[in-house]
Amino acid sequence: MKISLAFKLFSVLLAACIAVFAAQAFILRMSVQKDFFDYLNSQEQDRISEALPRFANAYQEHGNWNFLKGDLKTFLGLILPQPDLELRRGTLPITEQTGASVRMGVLDIHLKRIAGNQLLDENAVRRPIVVGGETVGWLGIIPIQRVLLPNEARFLAKQRKTWLIFGSVSVLLIALLTWFLSQKVRRRMLNLARATRLLAGGDYRIRIPVETIDEIGALAQDFNSLAQALELNERARRTFMADISHELRTPLAVVRAELEAVQDGVRVLNAQSLQAMHQEVNQLGKLIDDLNDLALTDVGALAYRRTPIDIVTILNTALNTMQSRFISAGLRLEREIADGPFIISGDERRMLQLFSNILENALRYTDAGGQVSISCRGTGRMVQIVMEDSAPGVPIDKLPFLFERFYRVEESRNRASGGSGLGLAICRNIVEAHEGRIAVHPSALGGLRLTIELGLTIQ
Repeated sequence: MKISLAFKLFSVLLAACIAVFAAQAFILRMSVQKDFFDYLNSQEQDRISEALPRFANAYQEHGNWNFLKGDLKTFLGLILPQPDLELRRGTLPITEQTGASVRMGVLDIHLKRIAGNQLLDENAVRRPIVVGGETVGWLGIIPIQRVLLPNEARFLAKQRKTWLIFGSVSVLLIALLTWFLSQKVRRRMLNLARATRLLAGGDYRIRIPVETIDEIGALAQDFNSLAQALELNERARRTFMADISHELRTPLAVVRAELEAVQDGVRVLNAQSLQAMHQEVNQLGKLIDDLNDLALTDVGALAYRRTPIDIVTILNTALNTMQSRFISAGLRLEREIADGPFIISGDERRMLQLFSNILENALRYTDAGGQVSISCRGTGRMVQIVMEDSAPGVPIDKLPFLFERFYRVEESRNRASGGSGLGLAICRNIVEAHEGRIAVHPSALGGLRLTIELGLTIQ
């Protein structure tokens, strides 16, 4: 049988409340009805011990108990030898306040009552009266529990009844409150379960209202964050598929058109037509390579071989390789690289790919006659690489999207420049795989300022 969470919560809380009530009732009974009476009885035992010598001396003086028979005054004188003085001082013992003298009496050697309370018998609490090493009688007292008046007994019974009613009402109120609480928790859990089923079915727009700031509220917030992330991922997936199909279709369409033109005799198969098709095939191959690198970095499958490498050496290698292309494009390439080494733990091939990509990006999207500046310096436990280029720039509101795949800024990123819109996305994945940070801001030169920060290894 399936037991709901709400019922379990209700049962646990109700059982805990009943257990607390039962424990309180038990403790109250033990402390009031037992411990308090035990305290009084122990006080009375001390009173008996205090009176025993007087009774022993009186017996030794008279030789028997006949002097006590029918003489209540003498008996009370032995029990409380100075009643008037103690009353005047206001120091009446607590045993006398509970009627100890009235409940006390003397039994002979055969446990027959001689003097004192008429209810005194062998069942009373008693102590032996010893004279000359022999027991000559018993001094006893009736426990206070046995002589409670009917009104007192009714008072205790009423107190027990009141406590029982109070406890029952308390348990009932707690049960009602627990039931309402469990139902509220149950409703919120059912909403969460329903939303989870809808999310699993592909409804990524589902959200759960966050009613309270508690564990379930935190779970609802986490669920909403998950649903939002899945919604964004699904939207990105659809956009990605559309972008891929568009990017692949364009060069394929050009190659197919060239081939069909040659087949139909519209164009002659010569070096010019072959060059056009070769250019589109190269563009297609570059796109496929970029897609492959992006897919591998997305799932962390790149074969990173971490070794201590010098960032200065790798950056200079990339710059030297690209130097001639910058000159051919009419761009001035400036370096401001601090003396190394700046050692990080990384993959040399991937770091070279990173710097080549950002330099390629600057080469493609900087107007002729412009300037590209590269700097590298250490900042504490980090090494910072900054690349700045001149116009054209990117609107500030579009900067956050530059690291998204296939994103192009209309004014500067177009197909004429040969970019696929994947270079910066790959750069971000490589930097993050090396536990670094990459950011882009407007540059004082009129273009972009791209900053990369990587952690240095401990020397």
